[in-house]
Amino acid sequence: MSSEEQPTAGHRSRPSSGAFREFVAAGWAPRDATLPDRLDVAPYAQVRRDAVSAAFPGDRLVIPAGGLKVRSNDCDYIFRPHTAFAHLTGLGADREPDAVLLLEPQTDGGHEAVLFFRPLAGRDTEEFFGDSRYGEFWVGARPTLADVEAELGIRARHIDELPDALAKDAGVVTVRVVRDADPITTQAVDKVRESSHESSTQESQASAEEDGDEALAKFLSVLRLIKDEWEIEQMRRAVAATADGFDAIIEELPEAVRRGRGERWIEGVFGLHARHQGNGVGYESICASGDHANTLHWIKNTGEVLDGDLILVDAGVELDSLFTADITRTLPVNGKYTDAQRKIYDVVLKAQRAGIDAVRPGAKFSDVHAAAITVIAQTLLEWGLLPEGVDLATTLSDEGQYHRRWMVHGTSHHLGMDVHDCALALREEYMDAELQPGMVLTVEPGLYFKKDDQLVPEELRGIGIRIEDDVVVTDTGCEVLSSGIPSDPDAVEAWIAGRWGVLD
Repeated sequence: MSSEEQPTAGHRSRPSSGAFREFVAAGWAPRDATLPDRLDVAPYAQVRRDAVSAAFPGDRLVIPAGGLKVRSNDCDYIFRPHTAFAHLTGLGADREPDAVLLLEPQTDGGHEAVLFFRPLAGRDTEEFFGDSRYGEFWVGARPTLADVEAELGIRARHIDELPDALAKDAGVVTVRVVRDADPITTQAVDKVRESSHESSTQESQASAEEDGDEALAKFLSVLRLIKDEWEIEQMRRAVAATADGFDAIIEELPEAVRRGRGERWIEGVFGLHARHQGNGVGYESICASGDHANTLHWIKNTGEVLDGDLILVDAGVELDSLFTADITRTLPVNGKYTDAQRKIYDVVLKAQRAGIDAVRPGAKFSDVHAAAITVIAQTLLEWGLLPEGVDLATTLSDEGQYHRRWMVHGTSHHLGMDVHDCALALREEYMDAELQPGMVLTVEPGLYFKKDDQLVPEELRGIGIRIEDDVVVTDTGCEVLSSGIPSDPDAVEAWIAGRWGVLD
């Protein structure tokens, strides 16, 4: 079992007599034997597995889903499978804790995919009634082996058979495992390896094997750089659901002001829509009003939402497929930007548009940031905020970077099943790589003027603005997936007025 262990309460007991177990097991209607349909994602997952197979011929590849994680005492977090596992199987949402995908090398080349997991237990088992973590009485029925085979089109086996599958031909077959997905499975793989090591070279062998594991994890991360048509459609749906969440936020702005602790109200409103339309939020929502917008990862969301302030909302819906949007809008709480707010907003929007214009096949990923940050730096220079004697070239140089006092972060990142997708890719595969059709990325410049920043004119202090959209690289340029969510300041004001008009 790969899940974190829960403490056992000593003050509780359950009936365990044979007579009781017979009583519980009897009197149930036959289960519905209808098999589920093949998942739409199944053929795409097969193509992904084929790519992995071609990269690691003859190796046994172990990709765990991970186990349940304890939140506190005997309460688990909602399960979320490891991204590599979900990407290669097509399973999303809460499927399947403790499962392991094994790509077993075949003598005639290629690999057979086998999914090891904990299937539905019989009603005559202790688990059915007595296991509060896995039992059907407690958490609902799990799929059968046949169910999973029908859904995914691959062979399924009971998780109890995994140890023998890992140990088969130990020392003859190279085994690679995604180490960070599941420490228990990783320990099992390491134990199998150790059994075949020569004692004199055990340390060097273990180091080489961990390097092999790292190569597998990196490949699986890079594999997600270019999305297939199914993945891009998932991104469209995630963005559409996120747009609905932003509509709901706008409708609730007056209520957030009225109730107090309004950042939490806004967070909750978006979370409601994310959970209803998808699996939940793709990351902790940033709902930052006033000066809180100048704290880049403000996820406490404990502040007031006040008339006249801006609220920066950075949020995204994660679908059941685990693909997530990542959108930021900075909204005027009362529906109108002040002159100072609009002055900053216009610059950020200009920078973002420059970044989006740079997204096209053949351009470097880093060109997007360069285009956006040039607008930011030029404006800060014109406003007299950079140190005396610093020109545009100086601040944009690696040794300069003075503008980063007010624009700390990068402009873009890859987006997909992880909000910061493909994180294990090397610099030459990411920042310095050419953009290709099918890549999905964010464009999200900002300007952040903290309220205690005495280098900034007083009327600009306490204002933080970021504008973020999700784009997909096309054959001729890019498509802004989130273009339906207004970002032009006049359009934002009209958007707010329209949503409030619906409520009148």
